[in-house]
Amino acid sequence: MRSPDLSGTAVWLTRIDNSARVYKAPAGERAQLLQKSKSFSPHLLVVPVGSSVEFPNQDPFFHNVFSLFEGKRFDLGLYESGSSRNVVFNREGISYIFCNIHPEMSAVVIALRTPYYGISDRRGLIVIPNVPPGLYEMQVWHERVLPESLKSLTRRVEIDLDSNSLGLLHLTEQPKLGQHHKNKYDHDYGDATPNSPVYSRP
Repeated sequence: MRSPDLSGTAVWLTRIDNSARVYKAPAGERAQLLQKSKSFSPHLLVVPVGSSVEFPNQDPFFHNVFSLFEGKRFDLGLYESGSSRNVVFNREGISYIFCNIHPEMSAVVIALRTPYYGISDRRGLIVIPNVPPGLYEMQVWHERVLPESLKSLTRRVEIDLDSNSLGLLHLTEQPKLGQHHKNKYDHDYGDATPNSPVYSRP
């Protein structure tokens, strides 16, 4: 029997003791969300606030990447195969990324003011390296878990030289949560939209 895919859970630790400081991305920090085969890769990206994220188009047709709902709001417009656009995620939060042409395309960028974060692999293992001893707030995010359930997982944790585990997380996924979204004109995909550009959808 095939094991379930437990990837896609992000966990981060924000220091809350007297040594806490605002963390920003180092100068020149860059990340990438590749567009290929009508999908974004990776689907989930976690970056420090201030990071520049590149959106290269490696499909043989146009894309129009946008995020207008939460987190960083932007619209990159139509751009062709082989070209790229960049976005600086200069505010903390969760950004839901879509393509205005292809409704099946989606991704998530989480911008954080902490360097201590990890994303689960297929086995559900999350590694957060190089966390100094101290008192932290732990937060959890998953695309298909209800916000109130995620909020209930937020807690204070103390990291010391002898601790190497934050324990087990039990998440209940909602299969259809987050699957339906509007285009950038707040219409269903395929609807006639006034003032929208004309293009074909391969």
